[in-house]
Amino acid sequence: MAESVQQIPSADALTAPATLLGSRTLRRMLAAFTHRDFRVQWIGACTSSVGTWTQLTAQNWLILSLTGSAFFLGLDGFLQQLPIMLFTLIGGVLADRLDRRRTLLASQYLQMTTALVLALLVYLGVARIWHILMLSFTAGLAQAFGGPAYQALIPSLVEDKKDLPNAIAFNSIQINIARVLGPLVFGATITAFAKWGFTDVQGMAACFLVNALSFLVVISTLNMLRVKHIPYTGTTRMRDELRGGLAYVRHHGSLAALTVLAFATTFLGFAVLQFLSIFAQRVFHEGAGTYSELLAFSGAGSVAGALVIAWLGKFKRMGLAVLVGQLLYGGLIVAFSQTRVMWVSEILLFLSGAALMVVVSTVMSLVQLIAPNEMRGRVMSIFMVAFRGGMPLGSLVSGYLAAFTSAPTVIAVNGVLLSAVATYFLIRSHGVREA
Repeated sequence: MAESVQQIPSADALTAPATLLGSRTLRRMLAAFTHRDFRVQWIGACTSSVGTWTQLTAQNWLILSLTGSAFFLGLDGFLQQLPIMLFTLIGGVLADRLDRRRTLLASQYLQMTTALVLALLVYLGVARIWHILMLSFTAGLAQAFGGPAYQALIPSLVEDKKDLPNAIAFNSIQINIARVLGPLVFGATITAFAKWGFTDVQGMAACFLVNALSFLVVISTLNMLRVKHIPYTGTTRMRDELRGGLAYVRHHGSLAALTVLAFATTFLGFAVLQFLSIFAQRVFHEGAGTYSELLAFSGAGSVAGALVIAWLGKFKRMGLAVLVGQLLYGGLIVAFSQTRVMWVSEILLFLSGAALMVVVSTVMSLVQLIAPNEMRGRVMSIFMVAFRGGMPLGSLVSGYLAAFTSAPTVIAVNGVLLSAVATYFLIRSHGVREA
């Protein structure tokens, strides 16, 4: 009687399913990059963001060197974002009326000019704190009109709406890649200039010049886009359109709740980034290298969190993920505020960066998915007023309180309040938990 022989699978047969699974996972994670316009714009935006974070890191260090004041750090953060609070709603109406690409180009040119002016002032040794504050306000003014146009433009860069959360996640990733690379560029520039016999001030001037040059890349990519502008044909007055956008958000329960949640996140949660220079100098008693290292760990965590959201794409219970992520973020920054061990602080910054990006990317995806195209500029401008407006107010309040107590104490209180906000929405929901 012949015995049955069990066939042993070949190595190729064993590896084929794994290879197929890996290929599918990669395609799912990079879905937005199958769209040509998104690829082009992402490269430009990422390059510009690296320059921006190089300048922000140098600018915070310059302010601390000039004044030694946590208040001025907070005030600078406030003035960077104040125009966004004042003018973004108007920018949202214009984003629904004007060519979004041309609006973005004007914004990039103005921001490039402010970076060049600051580089020149610092190089000549005549920069004063009021120069920095004034230029921060001017750059914020450009962002107030460019921001809504950019947010409204993103859905036009991907033809398939199911790829929109992936595109938004990768938009967050480029910002957070910049949060890693920008501080490293700052640290490397300061170190290199010191070895060459230059001063730290001249090194910071070079950082501002790097930012100015980075805008040339994003300007080039904007000119390469194939997105066609659909001319506005309406006759409604701008004031009435603005009211219409406000009414739409107010009467759409989940949009209103997500907007409130976004404000709480930035008001309470972003001060830790503003104060990392203080932690480096006064808690760990180190210099610019440690400051850039702390920023890099936070940025690397944010990239990791955004990659998770990019892989997930559009998924069920996104609102619940937001609330759990914020609850976790609050606890992590409380822990960071209390530790005095460098490697523990770096791990906590990495984890908190990941948690924060889960919250930010998912909230933005939900708002973009809910908003109709004809109102997206206005809806996103209202969201941005809350999201970006929370940053300056939080920086100003936290900086003021830190002057009377300490930066670690303020961060700890902010973390507790963030967790409390997340707990409230977990209990009461207001449409967030089910989104």
